[in-house]
Amino acid sequence: MLPNGAARTPRPKSFPLSLTIYAALLIASSAHAQTGFPFTNETLKYSVNWPSGLSLGEATFSAQHLSSAGWEFDMALNAAIPGFALVDHVKSSAADDLCSTRFERDLANGGRKTEEKIDFDQKQGSAHRVTTVPKDGGESTFSIAGCARDALTYVYYGRRELGQGRVPQAQNVYFGGPYSARMDYTGAQNVTVSGKSTVTDHLVVSVKGPKADFSFEVFYARDAARTPVAIRIPLPVGALSIELVP
Repeated sequence: MLPNGAARTPRPKSFPLSLTIYAALLIASSAHAQTGFPFTNETLKYSVNWPSGLSLGEATFSAQHLSSAGWEFDMALNAAIPGFALVDHVKSSAADDLCSTRFERDLANGGRKTEEKIDFDQKQGSAHRVTTVPKDGGESTFSIAGCARDALTYVYYGRRELGQGRVPQAQNVYFGGPYSARMDYTGAQNVTVSGKSTVTDHLVVSVKGPKADFSFEVFYARDAARTPVAIRIPLPVGALSIELVP
């Protein structure tokens, strides 16, 4: 069963917002039928809200199982923070054991655009990254640990582990470069989503990398699919919230 523990969400030293959303999401009251990931294909829609409650946009996450080729995951984000637009698309492919095979990202954050893909060779213990935008992004090959995961696949891996009564193991995840990701379970907590109070399992996700060091909260429904119903990201002006749309 999930262990008890305590975790505190510090104010982030560095705040790459889109990465934070993907890593969480990027992770609904109790349901009896085994619907949604990891049992069937799934599409989840979320509203992205400013601390004042103002809607900033939406995010969509989908999982599709391919009978002969594992899973395909997709995340689309369209949001506008004052003075900063996010129109991003991330895709990943993974085997049935949720070891990554490919990761693609097409990000437009403000005036900065990035297009990149990573191909994982799990048997050889290596991955190859190619950046096509900006044009001078280049390419590289680097070593990976066994069953390496990109950031989007790690979100779904986390849900599968929680569904089996385990907190996901800390590990490096890939979102361009490697980031250390850890989930800490803090216990049951009630949250209100769309005017309805729901008992959830509360986890704090911590992410560290060369240019990032931040934490955020994720609230998972106690259904068979361990559906993330809400995410809270700390900001100096309050908590940005991402909520499941019924």
